[in-house]
Amino acid sequence: MRNKTAFITGSSRGIGKAIALKLANNGFNIVVAAKTAEPHPKLDGTIFTAAEEIEKTGLKALPIVVDIRDEEMVNEAVNKTVKEFGGIDVLVNNASAIGLTPTEQTSMKRYDLMHDINVRGTFMVSKTCIPHLKNAENPHILTLSPPLNLDPSWFGAHLAYTMSKFGMSMTVLGQSNELKSKGIAANALWPKTTIATAAVKNLLGGDALIQASRTPEIMADAAFEIIKQNSKECTGNFFIDEDLLRNKGITDFKKYAVNPEMSLMKDLFV
Repeated sequence: MRNKTAFITGSSRGIGKAIALKLANNGFNIVVAAKTAEPHPKLDGTIFTAAEEIEKTGLKALPIVVDIRDEEMVNEAVNKTVKEFGGIDVLVNNASAIGLTPTEQTSMKRYDLMHDINVRGTFMVSKTCIPHLKNAENPHILTLSPPLNLDPSWFGAHLAYTMSKFGMSMTVLGQSNELKSKGIAANALWPKTTIATAAVKNLLGGDALIQASRTPEIMADAAFEIIKQNSKECTGNFFIDEDLLRNKGITDFKKYAVNPEMSLMKDLFV
């Protein structure tokens, strides 16, 4: 996989950065496409610190400030990527916004943010990368979204967020069918448990939930297993990280636990 290129949104920290490091350690050049260029008081890392970590693997990293709601920025980022690396082999749609509020407590600003990033952004970044993925040897689009599930309880709990995440999943379903004849794989990946990220800490449950979570590395390992597959044969799947890795022979999941003594918290939609 030497000299292949992965374009990863939201890869300055968390799951996106873990996937970036995993792919870099396996020969990929990485485009760190995210918004954070300056240090943030509540969020670790920037596109530049992430790029520095990636380049310690010996591969190249291209940090680009990208707000995936902005069509011009997305077009420019993809053009810079192709100019720098010659093409795109893998797209990881990781960037996402969250808000777990019922309808009356959901501001329209938050609603628009979730739908603009999760649904529109995922669609637009995919759309912009597809012409270049067509030229790749084993092209993959991997979107971090849950299996489609019309259980009303998920909609009743946090309607706006559920709509936006299932919107991402619908792009997977549609792209897998639309792009199959072109040999481009489109798959989804979702965690079985909560993952120790800034969103979990700051927005969901603080340090207590972090202790009941797994590290982002489980998602990175699962993502790599998907991207290794033949794109013509592995498409249209909604993978769960633990289930996928068990099928690949992994049996030790304690290594992924933030605190192996704690019971794990199941993630949403599982």
